Amino acid sequence: MKKLHIETYGCQMNIADSEVVASILSFSYETTASLQEADLVLLNTCSVRENAELRIRRRLKELASLKKKNKKLVIGLLGCMAERIKEQLLAEEKTLDFIAGPDAYRTLPKLIEEAESGRVAFNVHLSEQETYDDIEPVRYDSNGVTAFISIMRGCNNFCSYCVVPYTRGRERSRNPKSIREETLRLFEKGVREVTLLGQNVNSYFWANHEMNTDFADLTESIAQISPLLRVRFATSHPKDISDKLLFVMAKNPNVCHYIHLPVQSGSNTMLKKMNRVYTREYYLKRIKKIKEILPNCAISTDIIAGFCGETALDHQETLSLMKEVGFEYAFMFKYSVREGTKAAADFIDDVPETVKLKRLEEIIALQQHLSLESNKKDVGKTFTVLVEGISKRSNQHFFGRTPQNKVCIFPKRNYKIGEYVTVIITRCTAGTLVSD
Repeated sequence: MKKLHIETYGCQMNIADSEVVASILSFSYETTASLQEADLVLLNTCSVRENAELRIRRRLKELASLKKKNKKLVIGLLGCMAERIKEQLLAEEKTLDFIAGPDAYRTLPKLIEEAESGRVAFNVHLSEQETYDDIEPVRYDSNGVTAFISIMRGCNNFCSYCVVPYTRGRERSRNPKSIREETLRLFEKGVREVTLLGQNVNSYFWANHEMNTDFADLTESIAQISPLLRVRFATSHPKDISDKLLFVMAKNPNVCHYIHLPVQSGSNTMLKKMNRVYTREYYLKRIKKIKEILPNCAISTDIIAGFCGETALDHQETLSLMKEVGFEYAFMFKYSVREGTKAAADFIDDVPETVKLKRLEEIIALQQHLSLESNKKDVGKTFTVLVEGISKRSNQHFFGRTPQNKVCIFPKRNYKIGEYVTVIITRCTAGTLVSD
């Protein structure tokens, strides 16, 4: 059987997509971690940030030398970047043999066949129905304990800075029955934690003649499979996260008390320009409600520094919101223009690069402080942690995560991967809890 090497860049959604791709090609290819023995190399790309695209460009240049040594090697590009700049990529990257967008993975066997015959092939058609819900993903790079499950595809929000609605299409939700069946099979194979994935999981909705299912209903259904199965989800949009979901989380102990709730900016002026359709005040009200219903819930976020027209006052409002919320952690970026978005068409990228970097550094420094302060509060507390694997720093230690999604390092003792263990936190850093 031929060998397939997949490299995945970007978000958790892309990891889940790569597992679908591995399944579609499993009749002809088995996955390999070795680039040298591969007959087919696939790069599953992200187009949300400029740095992600630059990284892929560099990787394609690195692969050119490998292709010179192996003339039969086929190289394909998948995902959002493939959809966004397909013509440019095919013209400029001679290493590439074919391109497939996020909704075109079922056509991969045909695209590969065309590439092997010497024709440059591509399919970036966006679908209004494709969810891949009949395909059992191949968990080729899994620890066997945790798994990602895509519950929907696409996005309807059209934030002015974001390419996702253009590269992944409009929202469509999977049948809840297929999601539950996939989760049950994973649990029976030993998986003890699943993360339900969607660009905006809170807008998940399935309706037929039998029932209507929203995201809170789906989450509870998955949680009821077994108390030994932990349930996480990402990502939540502030405008859609419901009290109903929060009460489901409070009612079911195995639904982890952790919510990723991107704010992007603390300034109402910036939020309006970003088309986030909520205000600073509304966001803080949702945070207050989360903490009221789930007192021990950890909250993380996304923040963009230096969006079009951002002033020093706008930046200070972001810092003040961070302090008021006290985020456990954050994904922080400087703004980069994405062609095809409303921001690229209607706004001027007028914040100097040096200013963007300075503001980003201030955001990162503040978040390091907030993360450390949050972790210090956990010292002396007891947590139930799922053993996920061996620590990267010491083979005498395991690592896992608390229900609040904080990484915890603890001695191996007689524990096994996949077990739940009780640990007492003795010390911490800004990024890690430690049990000695």
